[in-house]
Amino acid sequence: MSSMQHIVELTSDLIRFPSMHSRPEQISRCAGFIMDWCAQNGIHAERMDHDGIPSVMVLPEKGRAGLLLMAHIDVVDAEDDLFVPRVENDRLYGRGANDDKYAVALGLVMFRDRLNALKAAGRSQKDMALGLLITGDEEIGGMNGAAKALPLIRADYVVALDGGNPQQVITKEKGIIDIKLTCTGKAAHGARPWMGVNAVDLLMEDYTRLKTLFAEENEDHWHRTVNLGRIRAGESTNKVPDVAEGWFNIRVTEHDDPGALIDKIRKTVSGTVSIVRTVPVFLAADSPYTERLLALSGATAGKAHGASDARYLGENGLTGVVWGAEGFNTLHSRDECLHIPSLQSIYDPLMQLAREMEEHAAV
Repeated sequence: MSSMQHIVELTSDLIRFPSMHSRPEQISRCAGFIMDWCAQNGIHAERMDHDGIPSVMVLPEKGRAGLLLMAHIDVVDAEDDLFVPRVENDRLYGRGANDDKYAVALGLVMFRDRLNALKAAGRSQKDMALGLLITGDEEIGGMNGAAKALPLIRADYVVALDGGNPQQVITKEKGIIDIKLTCTGKAAHGARPWMGVNAVDLLMEDYTRLKTLFAEENEDHWHRTVNLGRIRAGESTNKVPDVAEGWFNIRVTEHDDPGALIDKIRKTVSGTVSIVRTVPVFLAADSPYTERLLALSGATAGKAHGASDARYLGENGLTGVVWGAEGFNTLHSRDECLHIPSLQSIYDPLMQLAREMEEHAAV
């Protein structure tokens, strides 16, 4: 069986775990499966859990790697049938096929292949450049996964296998500001609405005002955006709601000042603004390894509207990019899939880069 076939087979095994945050025991079981797989393949791995979130570190030596690949085993919620993998027309379908279980399998098979080659030459895991960090909470912000594990690892270069495609290496990702807007009106009976103030009306008026701060449009949409994703108001249809809450997802670029934007939002709306979460913009620092990866892959540098655990690289003094196989932008959908032929286009350049790092370290 070829390495690519092994990756597809292992990805399929991982997809079968419904590792959603609504089922945390499945995330833990999936991490346990990976630890067992490593042991069966003669690979030393370490697991750590923080507030119930597992991280698996597969490194040449404790706390060190030349080339660190990052991936995650947690997935967004899905129906049971999406955890039954299937292959059709060179595509592997299933929840996590593209985001991000193929990347876990790719990294593990790469590590096994390189370790076997070194063992055949009388060397060991300690002689490798390649390392893996597999986490269990990227989909909810990575606070107990990458945020806790990366400070324990020194790496020359990091590739977060969680975005991009074989033709595009991501060097910029938008930042995130999640806010809650609370509007307070006056309760009244539904039969006498004129005696109350409907808080939903106030929320919608604030939303209209808020959108004026996000009016910029350009062809590539590299500008700040806002999405009203959730609303909560009222208890029954025969009562004028006195409180309405809206949760907004804001994406910002390197050209935005998050603090100034939040101040502007508070001055624009009548309701109360609470900050739920902030994620910094990811900007890849200059690195000769990025240039080498682009040369080996034939890819170009690009940018992404989404976010990944690459957000934690800068604060830990690490340099890297986001890259990955082809999924045709199907992540989080019922049609989520991996384009199987694209695996080779990721595997080969990363393996070559790892070899070159080993050779440089041996000089």
